Amino acid sequence: QVQLVESGGGLVQAGGSLRLSCATSGIIFSVSAMGWYRQAPGKQRELVAVIRSGGGGSRSYADSVKGRFSISRDNSKNTVYLQMNSLEPEDTAVYYCTTGTYLSGGSLAPRYWGQGTQVTVSS
Repeated sequence: QVQLVESGGGLVQAGGSLRLSCATSGIIFSVSAMGWYRQAPGKQRELVAVIRSGGGGSRSYADSVKGRFSISRDNSKNTVYLQMNSLEPEDTAVYYCTTGTYLSGGSLAPRYWGQGTQVTVSS
């Protein structure tokens, strides 16, 4: 049974930082591409960041978060992280951890999802 469990969301003021974690089980984490999506109220779910398992763990980001967010992984803990700095009110959303098939160009075709964690950035 695959489980992805997010944590670390919360309320933060604009300009602040949060670190999201996603603990996984039921997958071979070390060979799994991982990603973070987010969904704001009334908007479609969008891909935020992806990290490959191989290829040196190469990373890709949505243009809206480049230079502010950083995705990383710890294969010894089967956990993926999303460090979010310089947060803006526009970053307010539910953030979802996902794993699936890595696609050329730095995208991800999700197969499994976590339950999501709320991030709220106040102005």
